[in-house]
Amino acid sequence: MKPLTSQFLPLSPAALHILMTLAGEDRHGYGIMREVARQSDGQYRLGPGTLYDNLQRLLDKGLVAESTNPTDQDDPRRRYYRLTNLGRQVLAADISRLEEMFRTAKLGLAGTKPRRA
Repeated sequence: MKPLTSQFLPLSPAALHILMTLAGEDRHGYGIMREVARQSDGQYRLGPGTLYDNLQRLLDKGLVAESTNPTDQDDPRRRYYRLTNLGRQVLAADISRLEEMFRTAKLGLAGTKPRRA
């Protein structure tokens, strides 16, 4: 039987970036957009439409939830998001998948055949 996380894989680039951003702390939408740009050195940017469409899908799947303890009380209109336990597991599984994919690619570039597990 496949682990529960496999049904969510592979993550889209936008979903992967959002989950990576939320792994560190709860954030509001604009904070997510800024952190994605920072983590990618400006090479990946999320627009509001892409961000909120993806956040809604992640909420619907139970990978992200609205935070019950916003860290910023300055603006009560801001909605904060947090990574759920399932979201953390899915993120870890996708990172492992990507690491294996890159390991295989590196071996191929080096002219070495990857070993089958």
